[in-house]
Amino acid sequence: MTIEVELNAKTQALLAARAAARNMDLRVYAASLLEQAASESAPDPSSATGQRSSGRKSLAQLFADSPFKGLDLDFERDADLGRDLAL
Repeated sequence: MTIEVELNAKTQALLAARAAARNMDLRVYAASLLEQAASESAPDPSSATGQRSSGRKSLAQLFADSPFKGLDLDFERDADLGRDLAL
């Protein structure tokens, strides 16, 4: 699919600089930004209404994007036996 977008000179220069910083072609970089934006705004099929507030992630997405992912951390704790009570 081909989409034509009119950009002002400042925006085009910013995009070109960011693409160059990533060693990417400007068109490829712009397409990746559009694909990312489209996937972020897609409705979550697990939500009841099919819509999620802008900027909010599902719990599964939050865990998937966690900086602790893959660190194999153990969050177990000793069982709480309560305290002795005098009756």
